[in-house]
Amino acid sequence: MTGPLVLETLGLTKSFPGVNALTNVDFRLFAGEVHTLMGQNGAGKSTLINVLTGVHSHDAGEIRIDGESVRFAAPLEAEAAGIRTLYQEVNLCPNLSVAENIFAGRQPRRRGAIDWKAIHAGAREALAQLNISLDVTQSLDTYPIAVQQMVAIARAVSVDARVLILDEPTSSLDDSEVSKLFEVLTKLKQSGIAILFVTHFLEQTYAISDRITVMRNGQREGEYLAKDLPVDELVRKMVGDVPVTAQRTRSSSERNDAAAANRALPRFDMRGVGRRGAVQPIDLTLESGRIMGLAGLLGSGRTETARLLFGADRADTGSITVDGKPVKLGSPRHAVKHGIGYCPEDRKKEGIVAALSIRENIVLALQARRGWWRPLGRAKEKRIAEHYVKALGIRARDIEQPIELLSGGNQQKALLARWLATDPKMLILDEPTRGIDVAAKFEIMDRVMQLCAKGLGILLISSEIAEVLRLSDRIAVLRDRRKVAELSGDELDEQAVYQLIAGGEA
Repeated sequence: MTGPLVLETLGLTKSFPGVNALTNVDFRLFAGEVHTLMGQNGAGKSTLINVLTGVHSHDAGEIRIDGESVRFAAPLEAEAAGIRTLYQEVNLCPNLSVAENIFAGRQPRRRGAIDWKAIHAGAREALAQLNISLDVTQSLDTYPIAVQQMVAIARAVSVDARVLILDEPTSSLDDSEVSKLFEVLTKLKQSGIAILFVTHFLEQTYAISDRITVMRNGQREGEYLAKDLPVDELVRKMVGDVPVTAQRTRSSSERNDAAAANRALPRFDMRGVGRRGAVQPIDLTLESGRIMGLAGLLGSGRTETARLLFGADRADTGSITVDGKPVKLGSPRHAVKHGIGYCPEDRKKEGIVAALSIRENIVLALQARRGWWRPLGRAKEKRIAEHYVKALGIRARDIEQPIELLSGGNQQKALLARWLATDPKMLILDEPTRGIDVAAKFEIMDRVMQLCAKGLGILLISSEIAEVLRLSDRIAVLRDRRKVAELSGDELDEQAVYQLIAGGEA
């Protein structure tokens, strides 16, 4: 049964330069309840947590604890108020023992010296509250991530945390480890702790949640009791309504003509390719002249699959063939050598090199493939850059302009140009239109269709289901790190995709 209201926000608003991260957000957290925060990337979940924990201060609105208004200037102030946060990456000291981590910064003393006997006994008692038994004298890094998370929870409980915030705690755990974590959270809930849980996994959401708040575009879409919110409705509330008439759809004849013209050209096959904690073994066939879409919510395994295919992460299982020949993609360099290009989701961090010019960014992958001992030469770099600036309609003063000065849409075009300069057989596009204006979005996707018509195979990842449907010849639907279905032809239906994402059958 739900306890009293512990934490509340009223009209919470937070802006960063050019971005309204939170707008008028109301949120409630009750004692003895697991409240899950759901939303796509950029929905405002992380910003809300950062404001609640004192990482950022809010611009407007109010935070209340037990009905009293508070404002945290730093995380230590939030911790003093009983708010503890566990992040995806365990924020402890791996070189210290379990007991030292639990009592870090508050070691009991006896006669002026640290009382190790009391520390060890207290650590064992804190873990026992969670039904966990460990050798607390062992170094933390001798235990797996799942156990380290339990230690972090034990530390929070041992200092009388009233609110426990868990931000993507299950992203690196297997199913058995998730089950153990949920047992611990259930016990904590029964003790009266208020738990704010952030995840992208639908099955986990319904396995642990009492209440769900959906965020979208920096605003609260709504608050619901988990038992009253069907999973398909949750998906729709997270994704929102996307207009399907705003952009030209690939016709059936275009898809068929492209497939017929390129049927004999290279193909990429993934068989049972997976990585522990990232994505379950998956089969995909990627053909020249066709677009394979990956549909699913953030956290479903879309980006993880792309990174395995590009060699950015190493697979634990399975095999990959290119042109029918087995290959090992142990690094991005291997992938580029085999004709694979990758435009990542976060172009600021993983795509552009902000301080370099447009020219330098465009030739970067081609130069890396040739090797730095075989420089392209300034004149050739200039010819390549000017060709793609013109071909893709990149709006810039000149090719020596720093790429960081371009708009988001033009930066994205420059990333496309970088990989087109390598003459790839296949291009992975992860959220190619995120964060850019509508006009640039339509222009980029029209370029993608033109490239496909010329024989380029494309793996398209987008949170906008309607966009994936408009452009793809086939769609693989992912849910909770697994491929659950593959659709083509008349099966390419928006309602069918939503049902699959929500846990329905093909």
